Amino acid sequence: MDMHAVIMAGGRGTRLKPYTTALPKPLVPIGDDHVILEIVLRQLAWHGFTDVILAINHLGSLIRAFVGDGARFGLRVSYAEERVPLSTIGPLFGLRDRLPEHFLVMNGDVLTDLDYADLLRTHRASGAPLTVATFHRSVKIDFGVLSVRNGRIVEFSEKPTLDYHVSMGVYGLSASTIESYPEGLVFGFDQLVLDLLRQGRPPASYEFGGYWLDIGRPEDYDEANHRFESLRDHLLPSLVPEPA
Repeated sequence: MDMHAVIMAGGRGTRLKPYTTALPKPLVPIGDDHVILEIVLRQLAWHGFTDVILAINHLGSLIRAFVGDGARFGLRVSYAEERVPLSTIGPLFGLRDRLPEHFLVMNGDVLTDLDYADLLRTHRASGAPLTVATFHRSVKIDFGVLSVRNGRIVEFSEKPTLDYHVSMGVYGLSASTIESYPEGLVFGFDQLVLDLLRQGRPPASYEFGGYWLDIGRPEDYDEANHRFESLRDHLLPSLVPEPA
């Protein structure tokens, strides 16, 4: 069965300036020989995906020139170019006739060893309208945290650690979930999740404990470059030489 993915690659990458002044964020270099979008495409092909749609806008011509038709990555790649930015879900509303019922959606700036195919299979079997890859994060708060009610302190925690499940920017989605939204609507992932919760159709969580880094901030991008060589063979298994 063919597996399809949509990569959101149209953002301006404002948090990653000055790196994104001349390059779209998916084309910023990782390590000495690769860019983030190349890594994502090679991973998708490795996991058995056949078709990718790149939703592009900011400096999209550079992405087209780099990726082409996707043949060198073992994929069939096509494009959806936004005339105006449509946020993180809006571009999908004009692609429904180009997609199967179940497909993968992901941001173009994610560095992870997530099994994309297993996420999509899990979503297809779950019956959920949306399946979100989630990652556990612990955040140390360097202050005493107060709970205040009616002008009185009712609870105090000294430098607590807060635990969260955060979205990895990768999810399985069904075409029927977005069939009622009009083409051209500016619509974000957050709005979709809140809509589904209001409808009593909660998304599913696909909990992941491997490697994940969103390179949207300069400090995260620097960390990705610092660690990439040690993780290269793990993140790009398709490029590991076969044993003699």
